[in-house]
Amino acid sequence: MKIVVLAGGTSTERDVSIVSGTGICTALRQKGHQAILVDIFCGVESVDWENPFPEIYDVEKACSYIKSFNDHIQEMKKSRRNFFGPNVLELCQKADIVFLGLHGANGEDGKVQAAFDLFGIKYTGTGYLSSAMAMDKGVTKEIFRMHHVPTPKGSSMEKKARTNDLSALDLEFPVVVKTCCGGSSIGVYIVHDQAEYESALDQAFSYENEVIVEQYISGVEYTVAVVDGKAYPIVEIVPCEGFYDYENKYKPGATKETCPAPISEELTKKMQEYAVQGYHALGLESYARLDFMMTEDGEMYCLEANTLPGMTPTSLIPQEAGVLGINYPSLCEELIRVSLKKYE
Repeated sequence: MKIVVLAGGTSTERDVSIVSGTGICTALRQKGHQAILVDIFCGVESVDWENPFPEIYDVEKACSYIKSFNDHIQEMKKSRRNFFGPNVLELCQKADIVFLGLHGANGEDGKVQAAFDLFGIKYTGTGYLSSAMAMDKGVTKEIFRMHHVPTPKGSSMEKKARTNDLSALDLEFPVVVKTCCGGSSIGVYIVHDQAEYESALDQAFSYENEVIVEQYISGVEYTVAVVDGKAYPIVEIVPCEGFYDYENKYKPGATKETCPAPISEELTKKMQEYAVQGYHALGLESYARLDFMMTEDGEMYCLEANTLPGMTPTSLIPQEAGVLGINYPSLCEELIRVSLKKYE
């Protein structure tokens, strides 16, 4: 297949996206596909339109080109009106499918998906509406409640309606403050007192105009991929210190990830059922990853759904697929296969 792997972009998760995209593109080429790596925002300077998907292609060179823009993204955002970079849409229209290796805003929130629907471009992952709902943690929380998917008590707060009075939200310390549409645990704060709470609000509102404040669940974090409506094996996530923040997610050796999770068959089945329930509640298609916290007594809470989860070769979904005997290149192909079902 002729495949554009889109990565980069303008979100706070740009660096992670570049790693995901590079891994995906390399894996697909190992499988014999004519995949190329493209930064959705920075684009491609020149294209050989007679052969835009060459059989011989240097993925690492394309990765280096994308990284060369990293220090200039904010400056480029100020001077640009069009989000799509040079030649991006034209290349995507010539591809059999676009593999979305994007994370965060302007990638995972449904905007790109809606544009591609209008252009008739096929892409991996769920559609624009479910992407938008899952990206907004406040909306996700409300939908989970409506569909009886257990989720921590809490509510969203807009900057203009900010309150420093936690009791007004019917909550008490400790709580979690996090950005409404963030990812990779950027803008997430566990707070234990009033001073920490006000500081966390200041920092979270520096990222976005809406934040989530919710009860802190003391326990262990787990994650479950749902691919084509079926739950994969569960991963148990135990940071060596602190919580599963950005540094612990991406620093080698900072977190112990165990798959399949060392929990009972009964709890495994229950969490997988909740994951599939949350997946369908949000109207998700193709694949997603749902994150959970579980207390010592087995109470579980679904935190959020990730519609374009990390896809580096050592990311969580590849680990789950590995337990099923699916290697990383085969997983990339499988995600394309289930995504194409949207267009049948």
